[in-house]
Amino acid sequence: MAIYYRLYQNNNEQHKGYGKWYARAVMMRSVSTKELAVTMQENCTVKRGDIEAVLRELSSTMMKELADSKSVRIEGLGSFKVGLKTSGSDSVKEFTAAANVKGMHIIFTPESSLDRSSGKYIKEMLRGCTVKELPKNMIMEEYEEDNAKG
Repeated sequence: MAIYYRLYQNNNEQHKGYGKWYARAVMMRSVSTKELAVTMQENCTVKRGDIEAVLRELSSTMMKELADSKSVRIEGLGSFKVGLKTSGSDSVKEFTAAANVKGMHIIFTPESSLDRSSGKYIKEMLRGCTVKELPKNMIMEEYEEDNAKG
């Protein structure tokens, strides 16, 4: 298995990499919770329905913990926390959540560990991944359908 990529040329004249070619990862399709559960069922003794229930509950529980200003760490995956988008105020007294907090987002930090052979940190979810250029004539119907949906 490999992570597919396509080449693209940077056309931003304001960027120092203008005119250079770069790789962009191509996702062939999305995998649903149900599909993950089917695969997980094949790898262990827990049934698909039980796995789906646990994953749904994980999502719900994570939302509650994040809403309580906690970070959530899932071993082997990484940690999640809430970040804020704010505008500045001229003084501490002038800062209010209603006026200055513009939005919230989730910050995901993948779990990583030191690779002794290279001396670099490797993100666990990418350990062993390779990259490969997407063949020019590869049929991309599912990819295009997924991207059309947003």
